[in-house]
Amino acid sequence: MQRFKRAGSAVMAGALLTLAVCSLPASGDATAVSAQSSATTDSARGEGSAPKRCRTEALSAHLGRQDPGAGNVYAPLVLTNTSAQTCWVYGFVGLVMFDGNGDALRTRVRRENVRPHRVVLKPRASAHARLHWGMVETGAEKRCPTSARLMIIPPDEVAHLEIPFTARVCDDGRIDVRPLAPGAHP
Repeated sequence: MQRFKRAGSAVMAGALLTLAVCSLPASGDATAVSAQSSATTDSARGEGSAPKRCRTEALSAHLGRQDPGAGNVYAPLVLTNTSAQTCWVYGFVGLVMFDGNGDALRTRVRRENVRPHRVVLKPRASAHARLHWGMVETGAEKRCPTSARLMIIPPDEVAHLEIPFTARVCDDGRIDVRPLAPGAHP
């Protein structure tokens, strides 16, 4: 993984900590509790070891086909299990955009109101999160910065992945994100 030279370590650490905390399931989330207790129950019954959560080092990322129209862009962000073990993901990814100089750009990730579900990934299987952003200036914006790279923090992780991401993201860096769902595209 390449590190950005110009991003201050304090800013980077703060962004990663914020994104890691924000990607944790709410304490009252019944889906997360039932999924965790189900995995525990399977292990206790001796039915084999239940899959573990996918760690960042077991994943790769890429952006699927961008679908622009009327000033909006939709694209799937695809995470693929590159390990030899089955694992699972649950929830929302964290995102931070960087410009061509490696400087962090304002990135406002807005979670869409869609209930997340656990997605089990066998080796080489993928999950996707649909991203949406606007490319038309809003309010007092005179121009929208263009990103060069995207840092992706998988759910419940602090380590990140980076991919090329050349996009003009307006509305003060707002990217709408859906929770991870099975497959490489919607």
